[in-house]
Amino acid sequence: MGVKHGRDYGEILAELTEAVGRISDSYVFFEMEAEDWGNLGEAERNEVHEALAEDLFYALGTEPVISVGSGVVMHDRNNHRIHILIGEEELAFVALV
Repeated sequence: MGVKHGRDYGEILAELTEAVGRISDSYVFFEMEAEDWGNLGEAERNEVHEALAEDLFYALGTEPVISVGSGVVMHDRNNHRIHILIGEEELAFVALV
């Protein structure tokens, strides 16, 4: 089902893809090894991040907090945002409305 949103899904997906790309070890979510990640080209990495963003968008509809490598992705239902954090540092957020 995914999270409720009022903005265009394509825009949300593009922003979420870019945001999860800021997590340096985001590939761990797909159980990839650092060496395998290092062998991917930029276009392939972007495809992995886009797949991750899609998975997160739908999973956050039922799980409000999901670990992604050393980061955390959180759905803030009250403020209609998805937050991307490492520790207590917010790397980015994606507005849903």
